[in-house]
Amino acid sequence: MSELTAREGNDEAVSRFVERFAAELTEAGMQRMASRVFAALLASESASMTSAELAEQLRISPAAVSGAVRYLTQVGMVGRERDPGSRRDRYVLHNEVWYETLTRRDQILTRWEKVLRDGAEILGTDTAAGRRTAETAEFFEFLQKEMLSLLDRWRAHKASQRDAQRG
Repeated sequence: MSELTAREGNDEAVSRFVERFAAELTEAGMQRMASRVFAALLASESASMTSAELAEQLRISPAAVSGAVRYLTQVGMVGRERDPGSRRDRYVLHNEVWYETLTRRDQILTRWEKVLRDGAEILGTDTAAGRRTAETAEFFEFLQKEMLSLLDRWRAHKASQRDAQRG
């Protein structure tokens, strides 16, 4: 098998992976094009691509790339950098994208918990709706504490992996 044929076969396998992971992200609630762009960036060696590169790889229009990147930028999963010596932007995955995403999710949970506690008070703890709302607030409080603990354990795990690779 020639090197070109092997690379083409690998490109096809990478494309299948990108589409498969994008489908999972879409199933979980992320916008379809944003899922595809995110998965393509994740699978790229440099974790960065231009709009033209994304459009070519995913076979989508520049407008579709633009909309997807706008969404990914708003939710903090992707950043924009200028190509050195060029007017073209590169779209780059943040280094700790999952950690950052979960940290922002934690902030959302805090806001939801407060609103739910206020709602439980308004509804009255002696009502079914008030009890249900209070229990939902308690769940978000529990989830938030567990998430912080989990993220701390992740950082420690990641550090120990780096130390093991060095030593």
